[in-house]
Amino acid sequence: MFDTLRTPVLVAPMAGGPSTPELVAAASKAGGGAFLAAGYLKAAALAAQIERTRELGAESFGVNLFVPGRESRVDTSTYERVIAEEARRHGVEPGAPTWDDDDYPTKLETVVAQRVPWVSFTFGVPSQSAVDSLHAAGSAVLVTVTGPDEAELAAVSGADALCVQGFEAGAHRGLLTDDADDPAGGEVYGLLAALRLVRAAVDLPLVAAGGLVHGADVAAVLAGGAVAAQLGTAFLRAEEAGTQPAHRRALAGGGRKTRFTRAFSGRPARGLRNRFLDENSGSAPAAYPQVNNLTRPVRAAAGKAGDAEMLSLWAGQTYELATGGTVAEIVARLGREARAAVSSAARRLG
Repeated sequence: MFDTLRTPVLVAPMAGGPSTPELVAAASKAGGGAFLAAGYLKAAALAAQIERTRELGAESFGVNLFVPGRESRVDTSTYERVIAEEARRHGVEPGAPTWDDDDYPTKLETVVAQRVPWVSFTFGVPSQSAVDSLHAAGSAVLVTVTGPDEAELAAVSGADALCVQGFEAGAHRGLLTDDADDPAGGEVYGLLAALRLVRAAVDLPLVAAGGLVHGADVAAVLAGGAVAAQLGTAFLRAEEAGTQPAHRRALAGGGRKTRFTRAFSGRPARGLRNRFLDENSGSAPAAYPQVNNLTRPVRAAAGKAGDAEMLSLWAGQTYELATGGTVAEIVARLGREARAAVSSAARRLG
C-alpha cells in the first residue's frame, strides 16, 4: 500500500486546522504521504480540500474520518457553567452541548465519490458496507487501534491496514470505545509494545504512530514491524501547517509537560498543560462531541486573542524534540536520520 513512498513517512491527520491541502501536497511531493483531517469539517468543505490537494499535485494522500459513537447521556450542566464563565472572559457565547454524527455519512459518500487513495478511520470501525464501497472505489482502508484487542476487532472489518497508536501520541487517543469508567481503554500500551503485540495478533500491514519526531524513531518502528511511520507533532510547526500562532509559540517555547485530558472535547486527548487543562481535567465529563461543541466558540476566540491558556495545545510527549521548517525539509531530515540510525545499529550489531 505504501510501497510507492520514497520515504516511509506519513503526516498524521490533525483536525481543527493544522492539516491543510498545502501540508498534504508538500508531503506527497517530498516522497512521503499525508492525510487530510475530515474531523469537524462538513462534507462540502472536505470535498473542497480534496480538490485543492489534487490541484497542488498530490498523489500519495488520504482522508481520515471520525466514526461517530453512541450519544452520551452524561449530564453536562455543571460543566456548562464552567464554560459559560470562560466564554464571558472572551466575550463570546458558549456552544450548545449537543451530540452530532460529524456529518459522517455524507463525508463517507464524499471520499467514495472522490476515490481517495487511502481512507482511515478513528474512534471506531467502519461498517462492512462502508469498507466494500471504498474498495469498489479503489481506496485502501485503515483503522486506528491502540492495542491487540482492538486490532482483532478492526481486522474483521476487512481493513487493508491498521494504524497502531501508542500512548505517546498527541491529540485524541484512537480508542474504539471511550469508557467513562476506564478512560485509558484498558491496558495502556507504548508504541513499540503495541506494535509488537498487534503484529502478533493480526496479519495486516501496520502503520506506527505516537511520539515519533526523529528519523531514529522511524527506523525503530520499521524494525519493529511497521510498513510506515505516521507523525503529527513533528509537522505541527511546518510552514505549510495551519497550526495557530499561539500553539506554535507554545510548542517552540517548550517547558510544558503533557497530559491526557477530556477538558476540551470530552474524549481523552494528550496536550500541553495550560491553565484550562489543569483546572478542568478532573471535572470534564465523558461526553464527546457534546463537550467539543460546547467549548468550540471559546477555543476559537482564544485562538484569535493568542490566549494559549484556553487552547487545546495538542502535542505528543516528545514535542520538544521536533523542529520547524518546510515539509520537504522535515521529510528529508527524517530520511537522513533514519538511514544513519540503521547504519549505526548495523555497525553495533557487527
